[in-house]
Amino acid sequence: MSSTTLAPGEQERARTASGRRPGLTDRAKAERRLGWMLAGPAFAVMLLVTAYPILQAVYESLFDFRLTDPDNRSFTGLTNYWVILTDWIWWRSLLVTLLITVVTVAVELVLGFGLALVMHRALTTLRPIIRTAILIPYAIITVVSAFAWQYAFALDTGFVNPWLNLGAFNWFGSFSPSIVVICLSEIWKTTPFISLLLLAGLAQVSEDLQEAAKVDGATWWERLRKVTIPNMKAAIMVALLFRTLDAFRVFDNIFIMTNGANGTESVSFLAYRQTISRLEIGLGSAVSVLLFLCVVLISALFIKGFKVDLSQARGEK
Repeated sequence: MSSTTLAPGEQERARTASGRRPGLTDRAKAERRLGWMLAGPAFAVMLLVTAYPILQAVYESLFDFRLTDPDNRSFTGLTNYWVILTDWIWWRSLLVTLLITVVTVAVELVLGFGLALVMHRALTTLRPIIRTAILIPYAIITVVSAFAWQYAFALDTGFVNPWLNLGAFNWFGSFSPSIVVICLSEIWKTTPFISLLLLAGLAQVSEDLQEAAKVDGATWWERLRKVTIPNMKAAIMVALLFRTLDAFRVFDNIFIMTNGANGTESVSFLAYRQTISRLEIGLGSAVSVLLFLCVVLISALFIKGFKVDLSQARGEK
């Protein structure tokens, strides 16, 4: 039987069964148009502001160009990219960046989810106080936070060694302890950001589903695993995506605490060192372009990996 002879509801079920997504409803189309009308101007301005630096970096990366000798510019094509990708310095910086990103984001997701549950379940009278206390670290400027952690772990001004009875242990004297301090400072600073996003996701979970699960005899862990987390998948994706992109571009803490010493140089710090310290505009631009491509790849992997239908996350029917 052809689909043209089926009833409207049967046609929609047939399209779903065949793997084709049903068309958007009039309400969804209207909301999409309204979204573009409201966000379109800001998106256009942001595109204009960011497009020029990106295109300029791509252009500069094709030249052998030092800022100290601007007249001696020569076109080298993709040579800068070949030099970078065949150098162990790039791969070491990439591995350090991935290490910091994976460790900090994983810990922040667990801690942030716990803090979000605390803020969500807190008594009405205590919610403003608890939320303010949790969000204080995120309100502090990253450079100020980095200096505070450096002073806390330094040999001359630090108080961590006396508390832990470590004597004259130099936290910034080798790779492992330096990375530990950098990761701790990142976790302390940005966990409230993830908790705030996850709190918004928790607010979207229907209490009726929770009560139904309780009636069915589900434990707290079963309700969390089968009701809460599946219904806030979109919020988890947004939190992980934003925080992963931010962590992958880590720069401030490394610059303040170690200045890239002991093998703690990240990709962003490598781009800074090539462009600002060595004035190698061509190589620095190539590193920046590769960093941009890594960010685009991470975004694509998250969006495809989570497979979140944002229209369903908004509750559209």
